[in-house]
Amino acid sequence: MTTSTTTTPLRRAVTTPSLFLFILGDVLGAGVYILIGTIAATSGGAVWVPLIVALLMVLLTAGSYAELATKYPRAGGSSHYAKRAFGPFVGFLVGFCMLAAGIVSVGALALGFAGDYLGEFLTAPVRITVAVFLLLLAALNAYGIRESMWVNMVATVIEVGGLLLVIVVGALVIARGDGDPSRLVQLGTATDGPVTAVLAGTVLAYYSYVGFETSVNVAEEANDPSRSYPRALFGALVVAGLVYVGVGVAASAVIPTSELAASSGPLLEVVRAAGGVPPVVFSVIALVAVGNGALLTGIMTSRLTYGMSRDGLLPGFLSRVLPNRRTPWTAILVTTALSLVLALIGSIEVLASTLVLLLLVVFIAVNAVVLVLRRDHVEHVHFRVPRVLPVLGIASCLLLATQIEAETWQFGLPLLAAGALFAAVAHFRLRRGGARQSG
Repeated sequence: MTTSTTTTPLRRAVTTPSLFLFILGDVLGAGVYILIGTIAATSGGAVWVPLIVALLMVLLTAGSYAELATKYPRAGGSSHYAKRAFGPFVGFLVGFCMLAAGIVSVGALALGFAGDYLGEFLTAPVRITVAVFLLLLAALNAYGIRESMWVNMVATVIEVGGLLLVIVVGALVIARGDGDPSRLVQLGTATDGPVTAVLAGTVLAYYSYVGFETSVNVAEEANDPSRSYPRALFGALVVAGLVYVGVGVAASAVIPTSELAASSGPLLEVVRAAGGVPPVVFSVIALVAVGNGALLTGIMTSRLTYGMSRDGLLPGFLSRVLPNRRTPWTAILVTTALSLVLALIGSIEVLASTLVLLLLVVFIAVNAVVLVLRRDHVEHVHFRVPRVLPVLGIASCLLLATQIEAETWQFGLPLLAAGALFAAVAHFRLRRGGARQSG
């Protein structure tokens, strides 16, 4: 058998290094700029522990994605795999969860943008800041995809540099004796023991690795997806994990846990403690990272909304495009408005946990798909994960779901219920349309 015999109308121009950088840039970013302090509040000073546990859990599901992306290297991702294994109802529900997760993520990032990093420049009401931020992102998104991608390229370099800067200045503070490495072994809080604290922190840390699952949509354009995709995926996740652990160690050793937990700009506190780097400079880096994360996610959600509308799964008006810019303006407006509503009624912690809850549903489905589609054989060589790993992936997702707090379920359950309702309607319409054609 050959390594890849699948055909595609798309150009195979994505190399292993470029795929690695795509995944790394999608994973590294805004989440860790905002959530390190929140993780410290839930797990204690040893923030690196939930970061590692979250990485190991993510790698379990990443194995399933690697098998499916190399077995079926085509755009469509999780929704396509679920539809192939379980039919259109589950396929739509998984796609809806991805869409809802993107909308929630943009809302969380908007709140992060309005926090302490922006406070270095100006003081403004959070609600007004969030609204202006989201409107500006929507305007850029509607202006053009090419312009948005150029902004992303520059922003990715800046945000990765910011994380490396935190690691370096944190090491300098520790080396000169001003840090407290003993905090790195402090697990648990005043209310939670070590195990409960680690699991609670892992739910939030999981958010920092979100983004790898979108890379399956470019596997179709890889030169040799069976070889390049697993290498790029696992390599990018491991590198991201190492950077996150380095950032977590630096932040916790340099800043007291209580101060870290109270800050909405936790990495800025590390830079302030180190000295030598103007806090304003790092605030710019952090704001660029947060803005870039929201931009990329906003592009994904608007295009997913547009695509589902074209397929008849969402109302038809969501597929309208601007005549000259050729961007889905109605999908951009609607998804931006929903993100704004969620940002105004939720907190960063609740929105991040809601995002994780929605993705846990997706990841459970993907791990189950691998087991179901083992009976489906293809004519090319593909990555194959040991059967036990998807089982462990499902178990890890269920374990994390037990740690989701009641307030998060109040946000998440209505979204899941709406997804199930829309999926039932879409399934009924598809069956009715098929019956008419056969008749």
